[in-house]
Amino acid sequence: MSWYEDAVFYHIYPLGLCGAPEHNDGGEPVHRLNEITEWIDHIHALGCTGLYIGPLFESSGHGYETSDYYTLDRRLGTNEDLVQFVKKCHAAGIRVIFDGVFNHTGRGFFAFKDLQANRENSQFRDWYCNVNFWGNNEFNDGFSYDAWGGYNIMAKLNQRNPQVQNYICDVIRYWVKEFDIDGIRLDAADVLDFGFMKVLRRTANEVKEDFWLMGEVIHGDYSRWANDETLHSVTNYALHKGLYSGHNDHNYFEIAHTVKRQLDMCPQELKLYNFVDNHDVERIMTKLTNKAHFTPVHILLYTLPGIPSIYYGSEFGIEGKKTYGTDAPLRPALKLSDYRNAIKENPCTMLVAALGKIHAETEELRYGEYRELSLTTGQYAFARGNVIITVNNADQPASFDVPAQGSYTGALSGQKVKAENGRLHVSVEACGGEIWIPAGRTFAPVTKKVKPQPAKKEVKKPAVTKEQRAGKSFEEMSVEELQEEILERMRRNGPVTDQMERDVRQNIWHDSLINWVKSFH
Repeated sequence: MSWYEDAVFYHIYPLGLCGAPEHNDGGEPVHRLNEITEWIDHIHALGCTGLYIGPLFESSGHGYETSDYYTLDRRLGTNEDLVQFVKKCHAAGIRVIFDGVFNHTGRGFFAFKDLQANRENSQFRDWYCNVNFWGNNEFNDGFSYDAWGGYNIMAKLNQRNPQVQNYICDVIRYWVKEFDIDGIRLDAADVLDFGFMKVLRRTANEVKEDFWLMGEVIHGDYSRWANDETLHSVTNYALHKGLYSGHNDHNYFEIAHTVKRQLDMCPQELKLYNFVDNHDVERIMTKLTNKAHFTPVHILLYTLPGIPSIYYGSEFGIEGKKTYGTDAPLRPALKLSDYRNAIKENPCTMLVAALGKIHAETEELRYGEYRELSLTTGQYAFARGNVIITVNNADQPASFDVPAQGSYTGALSGQKVKAENGRLHVSVEACGGEIWIPAGRTFAPVTKKVKPQPAKKEVKKPAVTKEQRAGKSFEEMSVEELQEEILERMRRNGPVTDQMERDVRQNIWHDSLINWVKSFH
């Protein structure tokens, strides 16, 4: 068993958490990373044993346009600050993985600057994809090139170039030697070259025992990316979508179907990276129509197959809505002192901390075989080994009658029950859930509940017209145009629900939308 198979992750977007300036002015380093040090005890108290933090390295803006892979972004501090931060995480029993932005670089990266200066004579002209010296761009470089999502501030690396491969592998070796990291989350892994990922996997096997490679993948057969030759795991966007829409639509069939499909698609030993929100999508408290569903959503996050992850601040129940043209509302500056007693007083934090402890001390939730026991639109019961999980999305209590033997204790409530005649009959409160553990193990009950709050009315943006899209290839379309194209094709196949439209609007990844629209026949 590897450390990451047992882990619960905490996810930090450091430039946001520290309130760093939006743009890097190239001045002296400011030691903001040291402010995150005080979060380490909080992360540990939540039961998290892994930290995914990033992007961290020198860039001009949001961090995903890297200009120097060897230097901590000056808005966060110095390399020595990062060395000490990782050491303190390790001392608290927390493994650390960095964000690896290896699909593209920023325009300030040395190879791109050489390309600007020397054009056809640059020794780095083959480091980037489809460099065309007959083209141009909005920066008036006098040449064009492929970029992530069509954003020219992120120039796409030619990952089939052996020099690029060697450079990135040396970066990984440096990060392990200098900072002693335990793994890397690969940004935009769904558009990385598969041969390049195999090279990265071989490097991962070389640098450190149990070094973990996890990739950002939106749609598709996850086993294409996560297998013995490429990555160890990928982001579980399919379950992320199911967890909130399955509650908003009172449809547990969607979640159960997603789990079954993934178990059919991937071997049971492959553990996907599960989450309910992150730095690219709206906060779970914003997405949920009934805020009380925070409870069953997180019970499922911690008990369904996979590796759970919490995005900084969501354990406090904060909201964050994506706004047009910026992700800043998803990446706020927070002061831990504002939430000093949250584990004792905030029902969201109390629940997350309790689930972290239960997950750590209940091996079945990490390795137990998944079995569906009962399923309706409003109620869902399943087993992980000999542990039984029951969740209820209805606005009134619900009864469950599931196959079981012996006596059980509710890990969240402390309630004791006993199976009779091979059946366990239990009741679950409205918008709630429980983890029934065989008698003999007990946990401190959660005494505060997340209460329902009225949903905020969503204002829809005006649609991009068909005429605006006419004559354009999918690659030439903007994100908004691709979204409208997908919705139009959906409408040809039947009614489009509000939830279906939200799913399309919340996907703002250009390459992902292109793959999505091409999937229609």
